[in-house]
Amino acid sequence: MQFHLISFEGPDPYACAGGIASRVTGLAEALAGLGFETHLWFVGDPELPGIEQRGHLWLHRWCQWISRYHPGGVYDGEVGKLADFAASLPPYLLANVLLPHISGGGVAMVLAEEWHTVDAVYHLDWLLQQHGARSRVKILWNANNVFGFERIDWHRLARAATITTVSRYMKHLMWPLGVDALVIPNGLSADAFLPADRHALGTLQRRFRDRVLLAKVARFDPDKRWLLAIQTVGELKRVGLRPLLVARGGVEAHGREVFGMAAAAGLLVRDVRSTARGVTGLVEALHASNGADIVSLTSVVDAEGRRTLFRAADAVLANSGREPFGLVGLETMAAGGVAFTGCTGEDYVVPGRNALALQTSDPRECVGFLQELRSNPEREQALRRAGKVTARSYAWPEIINRILLPRLEMLAV
Repeated sequence: MQFHLISFEGPDPYACAGGIASRVTGLAEALAGLGFETHLWFVGDPELPGIEQRGHLWLHRWCQWISRYHPGGVYDGEVGKLADFAASLPPYLLANVLLPHISGGGVAMVLAEEWHTVDAVYHLDWLLQQHGARSRVKILWNANNVFGFERIDWHRLARAATITTVSRYMKHLMWPLGVDALVIPNGLSADAFLPADRHALGTLQRRFRDRVLLAKVARFDPDKRWLLAIQTVGELKRVGLRPLLVARGGVEAHGREVFGMAAAAGLLVRDVRSTARGVTGLVEALHASNGADIVSLTSVVDAEGRRTLFRAADAVLANSGREPFGLVGLETMAAGGVAFTGCTGEDYVVPGRNALALQTSDPRECVGFLQELRSNPEREQALRRAGKVTARSYAWPEIINRILLPRLEMLAV
């Protein structure tokens, strides 16, 4: 079995824009780690090699000639990249990788991600049929979100590929479109389970032992309920619990509304940018909080820094109003943190057992949960332990062996 993952996003910093990059990178690395020949096709950094081999994993950086004119990242120059991706990638993939593999008796699986790859799926399906090789290649197309759904001809896509998605919530959203998608959830890479840096963790816990430390890492999007996070900080301060929200957002315009609300509520917001990387940068940034109610991190927080922050926090606010899957909540659980989630795509949550699910827009709900946990440390530790156990069942090798490969066997039948 040869695997091909097709996605705009990928492992290069140039190609990382959100959860899709985490998904395809983690899945590709896990498949390669299990011994499968795996190829990841994505819009990569124009300054890196077009093809790079890492053990059983091949990285294919596409549209590089366009990306050189668009240094702003994977979605900079999106229209031109879409056209080139759909026109040039499928013929190259077929002639140089798929047909040689098939002629040697092999079979292949193509997994394409998001609306950006739909035209490439149509093209590849047509080419395989022209070469009489369609039966040797299974094509799956996955929806991570509803973005771009209005662009898709669902009947045509269903003829070209098996449609999948990441949660039962997304499956139900797709039913009215006439689509009965298979659910293949997101997974976690091996580094999600690495322990937090003990020295940095101890430093943060000592420094903020008299405060309620909250963390929120998400795009500045109304769906992410940033305004509720601000209201929660205000309510915590009102009842005398001395909150500190460590916020890492994006560049979206909604951020101005978020911090405008904080200022109107009398909350002190401090923008902090660290010059150091990793946990050193995180500790340095929070050391400069200087009595703020909210610290807005304007520098990148890498995976090691996020694990340490999530583990040190009293709660990680991953409570989106509409969440297709909720990867941050699952990452929090893997790190041993306490996740406060919403109630949409977070299939992994058992409310009150491995995480806390917020069901209202009232900040007093969140404050009530925090007060309960502070008065009952045993329950807090039980949540953290149960969360780590749950997260283990979402490691990518577990998802592949328990869900993906059995589904592929059923499709083959």
